Amino acid sequence: MRVLYLIFLRLLGLLLLLSRSPGAKDVELLALRHENAVLRRQLGVRPRLVWPDRAVLAALARHLPSHLGRHRLVTPATLLSWHRRLIRWKWKQKPARTGRPPISEELTALILHLARENPTWGSTRIQGELRRLGHRVGASTIRRILRSAGLGPAPRRSPAGGPTWRAFLRAQASGLLAADFFHVDTVVLKRLYVFAVMEVGTRTVRILGVTTHPTVAWATQLARNLLSDLGQRASGFRYLLRDRDCRYTQAFDAVFTADDIEILKTAPQAPRMNAHAERFIRTARAECTDQMLIYNEQHLRHVLAEYTQHYNCGRAHRALQLRAPADDPDPIPFPAQRIHRHDILSGLIHEYHNAA
Repeated sequence: MRVLYLIFLRLLGLLLLLSRSPGAKDVELLALRHENAVLRRQLGVRPRLVWPDRAVLAALARHLPSHLGRHRLVTPATLLSWHRRLIRWKWKQKPARTGRPPISEELTALILHLARENPTWGSTRIQGELRRLGHRVGASTIRRILRSAGLGPAPRRSPAGGPTWRAFLRAQASGLLAADFFHVDTVVLKRLYVFAVMEVGTRTVRILGVTTHPTVAWATQLARNLLSDLGQRASGFRYLLRDRDCRYTQAFDAVFTADDIEILKTAPQAPRMNAHAERFIRTARAECTDQMLIYNEQHLRHVLAEYTQHYNCGRAHRALQLRAPADDPDPIPFPAQRIHRHDILSGLIHEYHNAA
């Protein structure tokens, strides 16, 4: 558009020149030549022309006399140079893109997600998993993505060189027992001690004993009672997770090691390492013992027995997809009018069941 505009202006100027006298034209030419000489002397460098200017000057230069063309900005050599540039521009092609196609942001996020969730997976293992999901990515590309995200090779990707405590507990949940003591103060300020054990895989809780004086012999006998109650199921457990309470002695541990159950001790003052048992204790206090007054040891036994029955059979657990440990995994929905309430602990807790 700019070239057409300049051509239009020059044609309009040519029409105006046709109406002027030869003397006026000669005077104007002399004035323009002098201005051109002054500008060249002051600038000292050749002016830079854009393509529309080059097109107009190239068209006018053809009609100039030869003795004038040698002193113009546009010489024959300049025209030939412009022509060569036009030829190169016409036949110039974009260079073919080399290398592999770029990786999308979604695929990069998926690679990092797989690497973080699986610290033992190397680049080849991640490559195979992506291929199963329909994505073809080179192992070197995966290594580059992991390196740019600050993730090292598979053996060193885990902070401690192995699974985290959370990952270990999840992997061993089906064969893990978690034990812990907690206390309850009665209405007369007498402290009672409770020993509870949870089957982590099913979240089933057992209250093994309640006493005012928890001795080493008492705790050891409760360990024997637990294995006796489990019977043949005891062979399915491989670990007992406990803290470093003084009531846990070698005699206590020997009861479990005799049945090939390994003892796992938490770090000192690290209750979160036994998070499942600690969570049950917190729940039992919040829902039960902190909501009522305990009279004596017999009363606490009755309260905890009723509460653990509710905990195992009538309370939803997030770890079990909001089911109770003893729930049917495929419940049959019933109409709302057929659902009745059942009171636990004199109405402190409510359960809802289908009316018979």
